[in-house]
Formats: sequence, C-alpha cells, structure tokens
Amino acid sequence: MKAAVYYEAGAPQVFRYEDVADPECATNGIVIDVQAVSIEGGDVLNRAGGALITNPHVVGYQAAGVVREVGRDVIGFKIGDHAVTVGAFGSHAARRAVPEVTAWRVPSGLDVVLAACVPIPFGTAADCLFEFGRLQRGESVLIQGGAGGVGLAAIQLAKRAGARVYATASSDAKLERLRDYGMDEGINYVRGDLVAAVMRATDNRGVNLVVDPVGGDVLAQSLQIIGYRGRVVTVGNASRGERNYDIRTLAAQNQSVTGVFLGAEITTPRVRRMIDAHLQDMATGALKVVVDKQFPLRDAAAAHAYIESRSAFGRVVLVP
Repeated sequence: MKAAVYYEAGAPQVFRYEDVADPECATNGIVIDVQAVSIEGGDVLNRAGGALITNPHVVGYQAAGVVREVGRDVIGFKIGDHAVTVGAFGSHAARRAVPEVTAWRVPSGLDVVLAACVPIPFGTAADCLFEFGRLQRGESVLIQGGAGGVGLAAIQLAKRAGARVYATASSDAKLERLRDYGMDEGINYVRGDLVAAVMRATDNRGVNLVVDPVGGDVLAQSLQIIGYRGRVVTVGNASRGERNYDIRTLAAQNQSVTGVFLGAEITTPRVRRMIDAHLQDMATGALKVVVDKQFPLRDAAAAHAYIESRSAFGRVVLVP
C-alpha cells in the first residue's frame, strides 16, 4: 500500500510517499481502506519530535474508511461497513488496522470525511469540559485556541450545556466565524493583553473553567484568569513550550489544574458511548465539523506545514 512515511522525526519535509507492507488483521481487529485522515495536533508533534514506533514510521491517530477485513473474534463490524478508527499511529496510509475496541461505525448518512474528524477532538473536548472540568450550566468557560479541532468542538459542547463561552483566536476574522458555533465573546490573543481582556469581560471575576490545548506561556496566562474555585484543564502541548509553574497561588482560591489524555480511557465503555453519541449528533446536524482543507496523502508534508502555519480554521484532512 501507499503511505506517507518518514525515517527520522523533523520538519514536514521528512515525509516520503512510498510503498509499505499492508497491515495485518488481528483476530480482534479490523482493517479499513482509508478514505479520510484527520490530522491531529499529536500527529504534528510526533512527526516533529516523537519516537519512531515503526521504521519507516507511519504517523497518525485518526482515520475513517471502508472495512475490508474482519478478525474472527470481531462482532460489531462486517466487510463493507464504514468505520472511523483511532490508534497510536498508522493513519497516514491507504490501509489501517486497529482493534475493534478503537473503531466506531459511521452512522448512515454521515460523510466519511466528517466522521474521520470526530472521535479525538470531540471526545477530548467533552472530557475537558465535563468529565474533568466539571462544567455546569450557567458557568463560564474560556476555550484557548478556539479555531482548532478541539476548540471548535469544545465551543459547541459548552454552549449546548448552557455555559457562557469565551474563546481565543489569532484573528478577528476567525473570532467572527466562531460566533456561528456558539462563542459568546472572542479575544484576539495577538492584539493586547489576554489576562486583562478576560478580566474586563468578567468584571474581574475570572472564568470558572479554562480549556487549554496550547500549553507553555498560554497555560501560564490560563492560570491567571480563573476565579474562585476555578479550574484549568490542560490537554496536549501545541506550543511545544516548556515552563515551570508556581501553583502555590492556587490554594488561596481553591483552584485546580488537571491534565487530560483521552487515550488513557479510549477503550472504556464510557468513552465508547460518548464518541458514538457524538457521531450520531454529527449525523443529525446537532454538532458540526469544519473541514478547512483537504490534501492528497502524497502531499502530507504540505498539509502538516499548513497546520503549523496556524492558518487553518478547523480540520485539515488527507485523502489517499
């Protein structure tokens, strides 16, 4: 099969479009012919500096397509079904093998490209907001990086839950588009002081919750804009920044910081039900996926470079 591979981590130019061996179908797994790959933030970080699990390495968490093989112990899929899959690597390829427990049926009527963009961003957003962020109706939440995949998912889910939703983005144009997905008030983090802007918007109370997929200096700001009993949920590290944080100041206001990694619970019944519900909501139009651009799989380097340019609004997809 064809795949976008690399032999060492680095800039997007490390990608090569080559023939590699077809993946094998495990007794408890499926193999799909990939029709769409949603490039996740973790894919970009892994390509830039992560470990090579295989050699050459096929990076990538999330892909959807048509089931071509089914293991003898599989009960939920048959050949010809449409499935969206999640795994530690292997999405940037024409075929992909995963255990059944990390695959979901694509509901009838849902475009496979949109389905490819659902499990990780929407599952992560939901866990940040509700399972670990404990967001309640009437509370306020700030979504850092609102125009990204997790950001757009979190804005929709938070608004649907009855929260007041603030979000940050790098341009006024992006912020204006975010209003269509439930954002109440936007903050352009390129212009001015983010902390001061949030405090003005909340009458100096701060927000109840911050969802921060950026990390680094942005996380340092997130810690300054929560109010009494405020929570910061940190997920991923899109900035690739490293910083030491003085968390002693949190105690005086009974504040907390929680790290979230969806992968730690991706196979649990709770998460499987949650992601299935998100796919159903996507099929009915209750939730939306925004696909910014599609690239051929052979142009994986250009797709990753486009993501790193921070020009995207929503998802960037590869199509084999």
